[in-house]
Amino acid sequence: MQLPKKIKVGKKWYTVTKRLTHKINGKHVWGGINYDEADIRVGTHRSNGRPLPEKEIDTTFWHELTHAILEDMGSKLEADEKFVDAFSTRLSNAVRSAKF
Repeated sequence: MQLPKKIKVGKKWYTVTKRLTHKINGKHVWGGINYDEADIRVGTHRSNGRPLPEKEIDTTFWHELTHAILEDMGSKLEADEKFVDAFSTRLSNAVRSAKF
């Protein structure tokens, strides 16, 4: 899937940036979101430098976008990683299965 360069959630435009994996609190992560800077970060490589499969990149994008949508809604689920992960994985799989 080709990732957008920008995406609007509510009234806020987010920039989508691809980057290598990075560490947060000493743990390697594949993505992240910064609400103040309106930036969605999507990792493209594992910590060992190997590229991530396209499906992992897509799922990471949908995961971070789910956070953005829930934050825009003012939902307490925004911080619930278990919910966000379960929902975004299903969303990613549904989008990938779409036939046009």
